[in-house]
Amino acid sequence: MTLVNDAAPAAVNTTGRRFRAFTAKHLDELTARAGLTTEQRLAIQAVATVLPFRTNSYVVDELIDWSAAPDDPIYRLVFPQEDMLPAEDVARISDLLRRGAPRAEVNAAAHEVRLKLNPHPAGQLQLNVPTLHEEPMPGVQHKYPETVLFFPKQGQTCHAYCTYCFRWAQFVGEPDLKMAGDDVDRLKRYLRAHPEVTSVLITGGDPMIMGEPVLRRYVEPLLELEQLESIRIGSKALAYWPQRWVTDPDADDTLRLFEKVVNSGKNLAFMAHFTHPRELEPHLVSEATRRIRSTGAVIRTQAPLIRTINDAPLTWETMWRRQLRMGMIPYYMFVERDTGPQDYFAVPLARAYEIFRDAYKNTSGLCRTVRGPSMSATPGKVCVDGVVEIGGEKLFMLHFIQCRDPEFVNRPFFAKYDPEAVWLTDLRPAFGDRFPFEGHVPGGDVTAHDVVAAGPSL
Repeated sequence: MTLVNDAAPAAVNTTGRRFRAFTAKHLDELTARAGLTTEQRLAIQAVATVLPFRTNSYVVDELIDWSAAPDDPIYRLVFPQEDMLPAEDVARISDLLRRGAPRAEVNAAAHEVRLKLNPHPAGQLQLNVPTLHEEPMPGVQHKYPETVLFFPKQGQTCHAYCTYCFRWAQFVGEPDLKMAGDDVDRLKRYLRAHPEVTSVLITGGDPMIMGEPVLRRYVEPLLELEQLESIRIGSKALAYWPQRWVTDPDADDTLRLFEKVVNSGKNLAFMAHFTHPRELEPHLVSEATRRIRSTGAVIRTQAPLIRTINDAPLTWETMWRRQLRMGMIPYYMFVERDTGPQDYFAVPLARAYEIFRDAYKNTSGLCRTVRGPSMSATPGKVCVDGVVEIGGEKLFMLHFIQCRDPEFVNRPFFAKYDPEAVWLTDLRPAFGDRFPFEGHVPGGDVTAHDVVAAGPSL
């Protein structure tokens, strides 16, 4: 692999720029550029006291079409909107900001709103945190037998935040809501004690916010574990800061680290998040993609279906086909999770299935690696397979792609058709009074609305 002299062509005018972040203190200036009124900008500032805002010069200068803002999809992808939260909450915080209330009072009001937004969905803290010798494992999630998620402490931010992000609680400065760990030796001990684990997903935040020396400290020790078949890195950086693999000072060293993982005999899966086709257009993204793939890493793509941003079949068809041409593997269309501003961004499941089907049918077989629409719910990853009619009744047909109880993986089940349902907990069983995966566990009866199993421990 040639690296040092293998940079993007000089014609790409962003390659020489240093990273510059924009945070809430820049919001008023940037939203004025979108043509918003003073009162609208104040409401957006109010939303940004509750939910995190961060973007960067590459997104602002290269991806957003400011002539179309605030309706531009990339603008909506990174900038808060005034109606993302309940009007009464926005009005209350706007009033505090307008009269210059003490920061502690504003923070207290924002905290109250956050707690109403289900900051940790799908049992992340109650069910997924494992223990080693009866002590919790900070920054580790173990929901499915074969996969462990690790949240490295230095990787719990991003180059830019998505407005729909289901991990928004990582970024709001409240330690009790944050998942993070830095004890990789303890992680190794846990993995050795659980030989059923064959894959580790390094996630965040965004692991690629870390410099190569820090990333290496987390990745290299995992290469010693014979049981691991794959290491995954979940990242939005390929869309939000492709310079990370092309012109950043440690770009070449990062690629050598990727190459080392592959040469160790493990699959390195780079889980790239692309939400809209425009994120794929810059030549810099093509160059970064080429360089990553040259290490032997596999790039798989995923994103949620988000109202007002990518809720059209052509958007997904275009995205999948372009990803295929670039050598990526379309992997998941997710459903917006039941956290944060879900009510604002969610697409009904019936419509989500139509969008998926209409995009899927226009792609070649090589694009049809993609799965969805999928909900990462408390019991597992539930895929909506379609709408069927049985005995004269319209039903959803679904199955588990993944499940806390592996016995339910790939077994179809049915729910009553509901055109307004946006999440698993909105659905009702088609046959009987409970879904097949709902049952009795120590502590009482559980349903799709409650917990399903205890987290793994040792």
